[in-house]
Amino acid sequence: MPRLAVFLPCLFPLLFAACGEVEDTRPGQPVKTRQQAFKEMIKVFEPMGVMLREGRYEPEKFLRLASALHETREAPWTHFAADTNYPPTKATAQVWEDEAGFVREKEKFLAATDKLLAAAKAQDETQSKTAYEAVYASCQDCHKPFKKR
Repeated sequence: MPRLAVFLPCLFPLLFAACGEVEDTRPGQPVKTRQQAFKEMIKVFEPMGVMLREGRYEPEKFLRLASALHETREAPWTHFAADTNYPPTKATAQVWEDEAGFVREKEKFLAATDKLLAAAKAQDETQSKTAYEAVYASCQDCHKPFKKR
């Protein structure tokens, strides 16, 4: 029993280490970079949704968040090069197999974020909510074929 008491505590850290996420070790870390860029967009996008869902619309804050989203919206796209379909990617192979479709979804997203920024500048809650929902729908439309679940 004493050996088992020493062995088990040593085994758990090894098991947990083996469960970690795959590291992006390629030069420039394109997969990690684009994932981080999407996370940065979510950090400003989600608070807008919370504000709208909870009926706490603050026009100035919403405008700041919409502006920040608009400024960061281009960041991930250049990191989807042909040689970036490797772990830890969450992109499906369809990103590269249907490049035209992927570009169309990106363009829809960019257009939706333009409308969101315009609505935020108008400081109209109804317009802002409609525009926010269009950006959200654009994200979902792209995730369905191009992101692993």
